[in-house]
Amino acid sequence: MQLAESGGGLVQAGSSLRLSCAASRRNIRGWAMGWFRQAPGNEREFVAAITWSGGTTYYADSVQGRFTIARDNDKNTATLQMNSLKPEDTAVYYCAKGSGVQIRNAASYSTWGQGTQVTVSS
Repeated sequence: MQLAESGGGLVQAGSSLRLSCAASRRNIRGWAMGWFRQAPGNEREFVAAITWSGGTTYYADSVQGRFTIARDNDKNTATLQMNSLKPEDTAVYYCAKGSGVQIRNAASYSTWGQGTQVTVSS
């Protein structure tokens, strides 16, 4: 499976962006999907995740109430809707597929995309 993120960009604080993660070669059905981000000088951190069925979602405290993760197994995509963006949300955002065990842990994900840059200006 390969994953490709899109939708990043430069926006002002308070704006919205919608990131997409398109999977190819294999279907995401049966896999948990997660979004992580990494800012310069920082470790990669958990942002959001969704179980294979889409029935349960998880969020980092810093994005709870502002970001929404979703998936469409038929379209083989996962998305991250980001509202009320803040300068501290600036980072490279990665999508990944994993088993769903320890869903907030990056080590539980086996396939990663190349990332998309999100920059939020104040």
